[in-house]
Amino acid sequence: MDFHANHFQLFDLPAHFRLDTDELEAAYRKLQNEVHPDRFAAAGETEKRLSMQWATKVNEAFQTLKKPLARGTYLLHLHGIEAFSEKHTSFPPDFLMQQMEWREAIGDARQARDIGALDKLARQLRAEAKRMEEQLAVELDDKKDYEAAAATARKLKFMHRLIEEIGDAQEEIENA
Repeated sequence: MDFHANHFQLFDLPAHFRLDTDELEAAYRKLQNEVHPDRFAAAGETEKRLSMQWATKVNEAFQTLKKPLARGTYLLHLHGIEAFSEKHTSFPPDFLMQQMEWREAIGDARQARDIGALDKLARQLRAEAKRMEEQLAVELDDKKDYEAAAATARKLKFMHRLIEEIGDAQEEIENA
């Protein structure tokens, strides 16, 4: 194994956003079995340390590739684009308006302690996030439009934060 291999190379998978998650899981289990520190319990200190480093690398690669936003961000990084750098902070005006409406709806539902409204909003936001993941796949795999993909990744990260905020509001209401 090459310690300098990127995450896709490590699992012998094509560097694409669209990824067969069953194939990823199988490759992960196979590699994890090969490098797991328990297999090196009787080995020397160097082998134990290398095993630990490999196991860590395999786990980090798996965690990155199994999550669509992390996978997209990683692909962008491989193409020299840091989607969340300080120079990429703006959103289109229509997205900014939409996010203000979503935040207001979350605030209203939280204040009214309306779990049903929060559930409905969470479903809408998850559907929108799924649509953005599909858009990211097209931009990365089909069009190779990495700047557009970076903008979509930033929007998707924002969507994840909103969905998390809804979860926090629901938990707050349920625990009150």
